[in-house]
Amino acid sequence: MTDMSDTEQLLALEEIKTLKARRDRACDTKDWELYRSLHADDHVSHNEGFERWESADVMIENVSRLLDETKISVHHSHTPDITFESSVKARGIWGMEDMIFDAETKELLIHGFGFYHETYENRDGTWLFTSRQLKRVHVRVQPESGGQ
Repeated sequence: MTDMSDTEQLLALEEIKTLKARRDRACDTKDWELYRSLHADDHVSHNEGFERWESADVMIENVSRLLDETKISVHHSHTPDITFESSVKARGIWGMEDMIFDAETKELLIHGFGFYHETYENRDGTWLFTSRQLKRVHVRVQPESGGQ
């Protein structure tokens, strides 16, 4: 339970949903400046199969490298389950589907399904991602993609 009114909680919930929508769009359009602005400096990220990334800058470096111009990505996040720990901290679990295509051949390389487990903090009046862990429950990988 938090000290937030119902109205404050609904407004914060919508702000977090918008934050998530911007993150998916920024990733898929390769707008790395916008993507970076959505994350706290001390953001921690972990995707299965990769080392843990201990800062937003390290995360951006790796994501932009993995999803460079040779790849097209499509991310869909849905059915958010957001819990407020306080008026400035929240946790969320989102259902997700992602697809990664070869930019030249348009062949599907990866099709994943699972959940994003995230934390958010309101810092200076703005909600930011502070952590993310991707847990896929099913992945289809084309053999030639090497799982990237």
